[in-house]
Amino acid sequence: MKVNAYLEITMKIEEGNRPAAAKVYTDYRTPFLETIEGALTKDLLIREEDVQVLHGFDSVEHAKTYLSSEMFQKDVFVGLQPLWSADPDVKIYSVA
Repeated sequence: MKVNAYLEITMKIEEGNRPAAAKVYTDYRTPFLETIEGALTKDLLIREEDVQVLHGFDSVEHAKTYLSSEMFQKDVFVGLQPLWSADPDVKIYSVA
């Protein structure tokens, strides 16, 4: 399958909290890829100023649906929220 959409979540996470954020990413990467409809890729990108998780999907609709999924709402969001120093920036892109 081809990636036709990206869900980009950019988070301000202090350096001391980044190992905990990386653990949330690692814990849910495989379940995300195996159980979320349309999920194709998931990458953790780290910069000095922020941390970003880039999710690849087969459609914009599946990217939007993931944000309201039980995994995102009850596991990923709950695990990451205490680590944020500001609200995350969430964007969905379609591939041209």
